[in-house]
Amino acid sequence: MRLEAGNGIVRVGLAPGAGGRLASLEVAGLELLRPAGPDPIRWGCYPMAPFAGRVRRGRFRFRGREYALPCRMPPHAIHGTVFDRPFEVLGPGELRCDLGPEWPFRGALHERVSVGARHVRLELVLTAEEPFPASLGWHPWFRRRLERGGSARLHLDAAAMYRRDEEGIPDGTLVPPPPGPWDDCFTGLRTTPVVEWPGALRLRLGSDATCFVVYDEPADALAVEPQTAPPDALNRMPRVVAPGRPLRLGLTLEVEGIDPP
Repeated sequence: MRLEAGNGIVRVGLAPGAGGRLASLEVAGLELLRPAGPDPIRWGCYPMAPFAGRVRRGRFRFRGREYALPCRMPPHAIHGTVFDRPFEVLGPGELRCDLGPEWPFRGALHERVSVGARHVRLELVLTAEEPFPASLGWHPWFRRRLERGGSARLHLDAAAMYRRDEEGIPDGTLVPPPPGPWDDCFTGLRTTPVVEWPGALRLRLGSDATCFVVYDEPADALAVEPQTAPPDALNRMPRVVAPGRPLRLGLTLEVEGIDPP
């Protein structure tokens, strides 16, 4: 499914059968996203629901009961239960998916993607048929290099970063952000994050998220992930979703530095 706006420079390819993800994001003919591969965690731009990031050892407690999740990145669960599930197409850019048998509560994720002349708007709404803890996120994989321009640079100004423990999970302590490389969660953003490919374009990531996870260790790609809460939120600081009380997350990818044709 391809989406584009008339007289615009942005084109999006959606893959409803592959986790409802953006399989392609083209700006003036330049592909920004990491291409498809065998591991669904590592390509495109996909929604993370009903939890974003890792859950320690795949276990969490809710209302006095312990629950276990599949550990897709041992020893932890990671990135939710829908990134490799097929989504139902409700209309152009309108998708829906139930949370699947791996999630012990009844609910659904609704996704909307719209394209303007210079931007893509991504929206998630998580609904519940019964109360459960949750967080939401988007996981874009940006290419380090495009067909022209220099290697990607991230401009991120955050007040604090969550310290990770020996298992790679935030321990709840906020610290001043150190120099990268990172596989870390930042909060208290002072400005909107920007990914820049010098000589090609800049991409502004506007979101109502309270956190951004940055993973910039791979040589070929960069992940900048808006999330409603830090990793392991099911154990530390979940939002409780319930009938009539959905959880929402928006992300606008806005192009700078290229003029429409």
